[in-house]
Amino acid sequence: MTIKLKGDKAFEAAPSLKNKALRINLNEHIYGTFAEIGAGQETVRNFFRAGGGSGTIAKAMSAYDKDFSDAIYGIEDDKRYVTEARLKKMLDHEMNLLEERISRDKHPNKLFFSYANTVATIDFAKKYKGHGWIGLRFQVNATDEFSDIILHVRFKENDARLQQNTLGALGTNLIYGAYYKHNNPKKLLTYLYDHLDKDQIEIDTINFSGPLFRNVDNRLMSLQLVKHGMTDAVMFSPDGKNLLAGKILYKKNILALRGSFRPVTKVNMDMFKKSYDMFINDNKVDKNKTEVIFEITLSNLKEGLSEINERDFLDRAELLCSLGHTVMISNFQEYYKVAQYFNKFTKKRLGLAMGALNLIELFDEKYYRDLPGGILEAFGKLATSDIRVYVYPFTGEDGELMNIDNIKVHPRMKDLYKFFKYNGKMIDIKNADLSILDIYSRKVLKMIENNEKGWESMLPDGISEIIKKQSLFGYEAEEEIDFEEDEEYSGSF
Repeated sequence: MTIKLKGDKAFEAAPSLKNKALRINLNEHIYGTFAEIGAGQETVRNFFRAGGGSGTIAKAMSAYDKDFSDAIYGIEDDKRYVTEARLKKMLDHEMNLLEERISRDKHPNKLFFSYANTVATIDFAKKYKGHGWIGLRFQVNATDEFSDIILHVRFKENDARLQQNTLGALGTNLIYGAYYKHNNPKKLLTYLYDHLDKDQIEIDTINFSGPLFRNVDNRLMSLQLVKHGMTDAVMFSPDGKNLLAGKILYKKNILALRGSFRPVTKVNMDMFKKSYDMFINDNKVDKNKTEVIFEITLSNLKEGLSEINERDFLDRAELLCSLGHTVMISNFQEYYKVAQYFNKFTKKRLGLAMGALNLIELFDEKYYRDLPGGILEAFGKLATSDIRVYVYPFTGEDGELMNIDNIKVHPRMKDLYKFFKYNGKMIDIKNADLSILDIYSRKVLKMIENNEKGWESMLPDGISEIIKKQSLFGYEAEEEIDFEEDEEYSGSF
């Protein structure tokens, strides 16, 4: 493999797609099937062209016609074809056939795999760029149970043929990475983009399962997707499973709360409960079609560090999930980008809950210097969204209660502030618990780290017990001395 120079550093160039496919083909043990729906047989094409595929490719098929596909894999309850459920049925069906038709007695060392994808490429009107599900079921030891890697992608290119080629490259990278990089899932993720660019395809969901990945936390894998720019945001459920944003948010009312949640405090939960009550009582909001999202940004996770503290991230997620909430990790520093992201999935009313201090930052010009139109462009984007900002009060230095009526913004921003205020875009959160306004996450965190007393009462019920039990956020239990058993303290005083 050639070594190229990049700047002053040497690095090992990624193998070509042909060499990746050839290495798989020349491995006498790797053997499996390809089932590709919606974009031709673009992945298996790379293995055919590389040569030596007769010992690797058991079967390649594309059940392109819907009726024919239904006859093989069954009909989905929702009558859709580009779904995770469809992909899993394809993997199940093809692997079952492989095990039925290939005798383990005759081929005891074969490493079976089943690769599948079900995708929709760009439409003729070029209105919808397309998306798809891709999966691999495989083993690296013939006697092992199978492991799965399943991902969802969104196409970014404006030509169906380009999208097909991109899909073929991604599929080849996935199969190669699964067999030769499975012991390092984080690296495997980055290898998926070998010979591809982020502006060609987006990976917005990935899940690892099975014995090879028993120690993999899929929340951390989600974090890697955002960290490496493979997607702008990821979501996971209270049970820690990765979620497809489009499936969860489609045509929903959405209430989002941004914070550090380090740790989640009584103020965070009071802000949530009071803003939620106001949101669902809005006549344009359907309570039964409302999703609540607790959002943490990458910049918040770094907090001045060069790298993200993954343990710290999991600590925050653990507590939010324990309270039954859906968590979103995003690369959006500005609020208008959050609104734009949600508007990709819904045109229904949105809600953003934030503290009054955050509202001051919302009107700070420095956060919009990368936009040609500056803060006016950003607020223009917000104005086009059906959005309400719910503002939680705070106590000023002089003890005055600060809300949208007396918050002070830069003189240049006063007219813009008034426009949003009097057009009903900003609403004070009513009935906030004024007795807890002096609780701040950073204050609680410092108390935990310094082993100070009293921080437990600042957190929602049950949260302090989790922190103590799992030693989150640097918590260290005080050692208790057993005076009866310790010889140094034996005898009378």
